[in-house]
Amino acid sequence: MTAVAENLAEALEIDRVESHLNPEPSYDLADHPVPTGREEVWRFTPLKRLRGILDGEPSEDCLEWKTTLPVGVEISTITAAQARELGELPPNERPAALAASNSGGAALVDVPADLEAGGPLVIRLSGDSVERLVWGQLLFRIGAHAKVTIVLVHTGSARYCTTQSFLVGDGAQVNILSLQDWDDDAVHLGRDAIRVGRDASVKHTSVSFGGDLVRMHTNAEYAGPGGSVELLGLYFADEGQHIEHRLFVDHTAPRTKSHVVYKGALQGEKAHTVWIGNVLIRKVAEGIETYEENRNLVLTDGAQADSVPNLEIETGEIEGAGHASATGRFDDEQLFYLRSRGVSEAEARRLVVHGFFTDLIRQIGVPELEEDLTATVEAELAKNVLNGEITA
Repeated sequence: MTAVAENLAEALEIDRVESHLNPEPSYDLADHPVPTGREEVWRFTPLKRLRGILDGEPSEDCLEWKTTLPVGVEISTITAAQARELGELPPNERPAALAASNSGGAALVDVPADLEAGGPLVIRLSGDSVERLVWGQLLFRIGAHAKVTIVLVHTGSARYCTTQSFLVGDGAQVNILSLQDWDDDAVHLGRDAIRVGRDASVKHTSVSFGGDLVRMHTNAEYAGPGGSVELLGLYFADEGQHIEHRLFVDHTAPRTKSHVVYKGALQGEKAHTVWIGNVLIRKVAEGIETYEENRNLVLTDGAQADSVPNLEIETGEIEGAGHASATGRFDDEQLFYLRSRGVSEAEARRLVVHGFFTDLIRQIGVPELEEDLTATVEAELAKNVLNGEITA
């Protein structure tokens, strides 16, 4: 364990607060029993559709990797023990603990200190069959004052369970995009855990379109004061899809910031989205600012969106904290405005949904993928807009 990690662990032992939505981190599977579905952290997830992932069956299957690396960035393979020694964030849920236990080692991505990457660091992961059970473990080590964009793209089909840690050095500026664009039968359980260095800034975006069941868990904590985290998300669920995003921001240092904005749309019978946001403000985290927001647009009958924002506050010495959540159908005033100017009903609905997502897509800050994301949203809309199934 690094000196920074040791100091942080010691500080948190002094200020130990148990979050009701996030179990204590542990590599011991006994601390993360197989869920029954009655637990608060699992009650929204259809466990049978996980296809045995939580049983933890060993597997040597791998996804296909294609990488684009900026000059100076290196990827190597390390053991699971070495990942822990380098300061990997320990798992606080069963899927991440299984991934750490069964992956057989981790991929270490090293971004040197002071590197200003000339282009994005891209890792494309793809599978060819849902019968494949794949465990993944990745560790990203970003040096002090480095500037880099990291893009992870998931396509094809598999049962994929992974844990990923991002250790962000002091003063670094990091933009992370994780895109889940799986085939219709894929199952993906993923955890992205971020430790933000002193005065560092991190933007993390999770975009989920494909898959039968996708459950993403994003965690952030701070290694020193002055760190800032922006967590963005975009998701679009079709008939029968289950897409679940869970967020946990642990303010472990004073004068830190976090801002969360997730937007989702859903259409089709039994389309189901879940967003659970949680911010824990510890006693030591004086002078922090935090805000979390989730918006959902239900496009057809038979779809369901669950949205639960949470704040756990242990100190009153903060700059500000708040949250907002809304789920609804189209804005009648927007539709009336467009219809009154001669726009057809179907086109008016398409424009409203397009506008709902466009601002967030622009905030992601990855121009190389902005056009692709917009095109994917348009393709999703076409499934129901063109045949008139979207309802007011």
